[in-house]
Amino acid sequence: MFDIRLIRSNPELVRAAMEKRNAPVDLDTILAVDARRRSAVYEMEQLRARQNKASETIAQRKKNNENADDVIAEMKQIKEESANLDLIAKQAEEDLEEILLSLPNLPDESVPAGKNEADNQEIRRWGEIPSFNFEVRDHVDIAEKLGIVDFSRGAKISGARFTLSLGYGARLERALINFMLDIHTQKHGYQEALPPFLVNTASVQGTGQLPKFSADLFKIDNTDYWLIPTAEVPVTNIHRDEILSLEDLPKYYVAHTPCFRSEAGSYGKDTRGMIRVHQFNKVELVKFTTPESSWEELEKLTANAEYILQQLGLAYRVVCLCGGDLGFSAAKTYDLEVWVPAQNTYREISSCSNFTDFQARRANIRFKRDKKPEFVHTLNGSGLAVGRTVVAILENYQQEDGSVIIPEALRPYMGGLSVIPAQT
Repeated sequence: MFDIRLIRSNPELVRAAMEKRNAPVDLDTILAVDARRRSAVYEMEQLRARQNKASETIAQRKKNNENADDVIAEMKQIKEESANLDLIAKQAEEDLEEILLSLPNLPDESVPAGKNEADNQEIRRWGEIPSFNFEVRDHVDIAEKLGIVDFSRGAKISGARFTLSLGYGARLERALINFMLDIHTQKHGYQEALPPFLVNTASVQGTGQLPKFSADLFKIDNTDYWLIPTAEVPVTNIHRDEILSLEDLPKYYVAHTPCFRSEAGSYGKDTRGMIRVHQFNKVELVKFTTPESSWEELEKLTANAEYILQQLGLAYRVVCLCGGDLGFSAAKTYDLEVWVPAQNTYREISSCSNFTDFQARRANIRFKRDKKPEFVHTLNGSGLAVGRTVVAILENYQQEDGSVIIPEALRPYMGGLSVIPAQT
């Protein structure tokens, strides 16, 4: 959440940052609401001083057996004025909080300018794009012919944008989940967490999905429960309203959860297959750091996610999102995009972001370095999105006969299986 003090002290910086995001904001209105709140609070303080003085006067007059009716009348007037100002201050506070909660994070200076994904900046590439001497099939055709994903029955059970994995398909997802968790816990130093999949409103607001993106989420009617869109939400909220010690930082968590998103398929994108669905598995990385170390931690986080792709032998590229494509809570984001042969392009499989103190302010997550607590910096990234990793494996490792090679790193998790055999 925005620090109103920054808007007061440097409105032009905020205005320029929002323009970089293509998210212009009416700072004059914000400052006017803030001024109304501050004025009411100041007047209440002045009235409180008058009230204290009047109380002393009344006490003194009563001690001297003097009439205090005029001062008592003044006290009554002060109470009425104070009550009115209190209402004004509370309303202004609510209005200000609503506005500040709707403002996205400030992009870092290193974020490139741009309007949309076409303006994202490629940072590096890894791996060789595979070549095929046969007609490339997409993951839907591959999976259906292998009998490992049933799209029609998934839709029958739940509706559009749901899938049913079976046999080797289900085992491949489980293998990927366990492989990712093992790598991140044993090699990269993350602590595994298994959080709730239902969270309260405070949790979703803390990470920035609410109030702006309520339509993109699934909510349980007549409850305060929301289905998580990513493990980022419950894991970040592990330390909501807590003060950590400096020695606690950095803290690394990794969690596998199902993820639920109602916006899947919006704007007619990816209407076929497993790229954009309402429910999918993901292994998520979350970090809590000091402000001075968060940018280094972002590079490490990105490298951790890249390592999974490297071990799987999947070609990918890293792009830095431009201001216009940056997520609501992020100050800077690297997207990892894996090569998808059937689409002849790279597709996003992980987003690694530094949120600076944006989420920490909303969720009140602090640490104590000296006497005064400071807000932590939070980071998160997919390590990786499991369904999209399945897509990449099926398409990049497909064989002419319809079989699919299992990447070597996954074979111990697949009972030694090296190939998902073609169905005859």
